[in-house]
Amino acid sequence: MRPDLKLVFHAVEISPEALKIAESGVYSSASSQFVGKDVFDRVTPAEIHELFDRTGDAFTVKRWIKEGINWLVGDAGDPEIVNTLGQQDIVFANNFLCHMDPPAAEQCLRNIARLVGPCGYLFVSGIDLDIRTKVARELGWQPVQELLEDIHEGDPRMGSSWPFHYSAVEPLDKSRKDWRLRYASVFQLDPSAEGRGNIGGSGLVKSRSGVV
Repeated sequence: MRPDLKLVFHAVEISPEALKIAESGVYSSASSQFVGKDVFDRVTPAEIHELFDRTGDAFTVKRWIKEGINWLVGDAGDPEIVNTLGQQDIVFANNFLCHMDPPAAEQCLRNIARLVGPCGYLFVSGIDLDIRTKVARELGWQPVQELLEDIHEGDPRMGSSWPFHYSAVEPLDKSRKDWRLRYASVFQLDPSAEGRGNIGGSGLVKSRSGVV
């Protein structure tokens, strides 16, 4: 949509083995050794066609998607990661914070926010909403309203097991006064917010896996 923009991507993964597979960009329709099920479980045939070239049972990420990515083994909870990557215009932190206990997830999220440059954007989903809302409120994040409901409810199947499964999505409840903040998955960070850059505590937080 914006051929005038030059995009530079940094993909960070704590597991060297998982990073190697991601960098190769070749997947099988068989169950993954990492998740124990089909990696295309929640991918539609149209999405597969758009994102992959298929040869037999091998699915290879299209070349135009793979180009320009810098791959790095790293920990999103490491306070030094901002020195390695520098601040970014857009940061994605999706579907790995849910594997941490609440204190670790909160500390890691605060650390990830340090990677977002002034007035940059943070995409974060797959995390306890109480934690995300608390951090967003305390650090003055501005929820992006555009497509808020569509993004939150993007995969209807994720809400079917609420509240009995950790990965299930809480149904959007507009009766809550804070619903726009609570259910937003995209935020513009306010560089003037008090506490910006303060992650609290010390040491490293080890996540199982994740991409920033």
